[in-house]
Amino acid sequence: MESLIQIQKRLVPDLLETLEKRYQILHTISLMQPVGRRSLSARMGMTERVLRGEIDFLKEQKLIDVKSSGMTLSHEGKIILFKLEEFMREVTGVLELETKLKSQLNIKDVVVISGDSDTSPWVKFELGRACVKRIKSCLADRNVIAVMGGTTMAAVAEAFTPDFHDKEIVFVPARGGLGEDVKNQANTIVSKMAEKSGGKHRVLYVPEQVSQEIYESVIEEPSIKEVLTMIQSANIVIHGIGEAKAMAERRRTEAEIMEKITRGKAVGEAFGYYFNEEGKIVHKVRTIGLQLRDLNAIPHIFAVAGGKSKAKAIKAYMKIAPPNTVLITDEAVAKRLLKG
Repeated sequence: MESLIQIQKRLVPDLLETLEKRYQILHTISLMQPVGRRSLSARMGMTERVLRGEIDFLKEQKLIDVKSSGMTLSHEGKIILFKLEEFMREVTGVLELETKLKSQLNIKDVVVISGDSDTSPWVKFELGRACVKRIKSCLADRNVIAVMGGTTMAAVAEAFTPDFHDKEIVFVPARGGLGEDVKNQANTIVSKMAEKSGGKHRVLYVPEQVSQEIYESVIEEPSIKEVLTMIQSANIVIHGIGEAKAMAERRRTEAEIMEKITRGKAVGEAFGYYFNEEGKIVHKVRTIGLQLRDLNAIPHIFAVAGGKSKAKAIKAYMKIAPPNTVLITDEAVAKRLLKG
């Protein structure tokens, strides 16, 4: 029997279209508040004339407050938005995407966010918000959360909230830094997560890539050894998935290794491992910190990555991802993966 939502889509499609439009307006205001009408119009790709009518309606319903500083959600607006969230996931087909993708990838779970991170920057923040929500549901009394670096992990850090105070949490970088933009390094990200959540953090001041001689020397340093021991004891890991070429360039990879990565037709990278479309590892960077083989012993793993440009890398990584992985991605990626 058809669900009520499917019947509504067929009989009164304009009703659901209006509902979805107003939900998106409330949702966008919640992310940008306080926000002016012009900025909201630009973010939503909606003309100011059309938006003005919707804003007037939401104001009459006392769902938003309009002041000189901009629009914000009212208390009633926040309640409505919260109650609509799960319903809209079914209306937009997101729940169906999650179910199909989880079955196809054979991993613990899949969370899909509407939109495309490549074209809508706010989607990346929503990926972070979804990740934080899932983390809250699996916290133990004592937690060590190992975190990788990158722009997506920085977005996850921004989504943390100060309501973790009843749990003991220590954030640790999963490995040494890339030597990239400081705000995207794991050390900076764990510091931000601890600050926003009220937890603690430790840093790992070592380069990501080292020679064998340096590696053997560095890991015996007491302060580094202590952090590495904490990383190995992590019960939660949060990481991204990168495109092979982009990651190799960020690491300033030497020509010989770049040729190896290209020759091996690598499409993705995670934890210093480059892999091709079949999930075969074609190159591994010698890193200090968490290794791919360590993940099987960690109960909660969150792979956060979105944007249709990363679809091929995400699909390839899922072939070698531990079964206890939760993929948090966006609608653009989900649809591409399901199309094969």
